[in-house]
Amino acid sequence: MGAQSGHFSDHFSGHAAQYAAYRPGYPESLFDWLAAQAPSTRLAWDCATGNGQAAVALARRFDSVFASDASAQQIQQARAHPRVTYAAEPAERSSLVDASVDLITVAQAYHWFDHATFHAEAERVLKPGGVLAAWTYMLAEVNPEFDALVYELYEGVLGPYWPPERAYVERGYRDFTFPWPDIEVPSFAMSASWPLEAMLQYLQTWSAFRRYVAEKGANPVEEIRAGLARAWGDPEKKREVRWPLVVKVARK
Repeated sequence: MGAQSGHFSDHFSGHAAQYAAYRPGYPESLFDWLAAQAPSTRLAWDCATGNGQAAVALARRFDSVFASDASAQQIQQARAHPRVTYAAEPAERSSLVDASVDLITVAQAYHWFDHATFHAEAERVLKPGGVLAAWTYMLAEVNPEFDALVYELYEGVLGPYWPPERAYVERGYRDFTFPWPDIEVPSFAMSASWPLEAMLQYLQTWSAFRRYVAEKGANPVEEIRAGLARAWGDPEKKREVRWPLVVKVARK
């Protein structure tokens, strides 16, 4: 996930390395399914690619992948792959040629876009029958006690520090309508097996966390570390962390 819009607000470059290290991976089954929906597997475009996570997964299924992000710093941190070409450019104005793309993916970033302009760009670059897919993930799930503390951090402590676009994620992208017919999507979720410290580092990649620290000069994760540790148990024990995915897909 990167971030881009007609008026680009960069919420991620300041901690691109940490972001790349402590973000969960999307399920391989999602990319298998998306590749099967595309009219061919010649070219995929991953918009707002961020650290290139989705782009590299697509490269295992497509002949070539064009991966763009408005943040040059995110592009510099992105994962190299021989079939991925990276470019620092906004999703709404790509350098792709007309009717060249089989699949467009937008991982955890569609809520940042100027949607009308992006839809026009997608219409331009997609082949007939090409597919547009955007997804977002909900709050992490570990166990009820731990999840309750994370939700209080997310909403109670950091609530005022989230950008307004975050509301689209909370509503599971229900606000958004693609310009072409929807495709019914199976259920997908992300998961990771992490010790406590990795989970705490992940929480500190949240954009609202960074804003809170900049304003308050305090670390809200450290302030609830003891409670999180009690709810987790043995800090070295790896626990399954699960993020339900909301995936919207349409065919041109």
